[in-house]
Amino acid sequence: MLYLGSGHLDAAIASDMVPAVELTEAGLKSCSQCAFQMPQTAAFCPGCGQRMQPPSVAQGKVGALPENLAGALAYLSFVPALVFLLRDPYRQNRFVKFHSVQCLIFWVVGAVLALALRLFGMLVFFIPMVGPLLVVIVDVAALMAAVLLWLVLSVKALQGEIFMLPWIGAVAERYSYPAD
Repeated sequence: MLYLGSGHLDAAIASDMVPAVELTEAGLKSCSQCAFQMPQTAAFCPGCGQRMQPPSVAQGKVGALPENLAGALAYLSFVPALVFLLRDPYRQNRFVKFHSVQCLIFWVVGAVLALALRLFGMLVFFIPMVGPLLVVIVDVAALMAAVLLWLVLSVKALQGEIFMLPWIGAVAERYSYPAD
């Protein structure tokens, strides 16, 4: 057994085993609210939660409506979204077109998920005692999630922000650029 009396050799061996991590100041930015250091790509401050990139805010009018109101109206149902995509002043506006396309895709995905839940419910309903309860719980949870998501999308559009849902938002953004 090797005895290292001074401890200097232990530190030298340990430093060889663990790679040194160097933090460069060039890759960091600080929060304007709490001065927390974070990577340049951070969307929110880990220290205080403040948004790092300024939100894209709708500021103009399109047709007779302000952009943010038209974007929020697109989420009422698929009818206003279709009208905004077919009417000329609205379909040229990127903000309104994004929210209209995202709303339509949200409706399609919601209809497909509702059909899948209905099929799931038909299969599970025949399990004695637990089946009907499980069907009710899953249906209520899915409905509450859909209503909450619809509310968030409407409020974000009313605030003038482009809030992208995962997968759906990427498709909506691709189709939201005005036609040339």
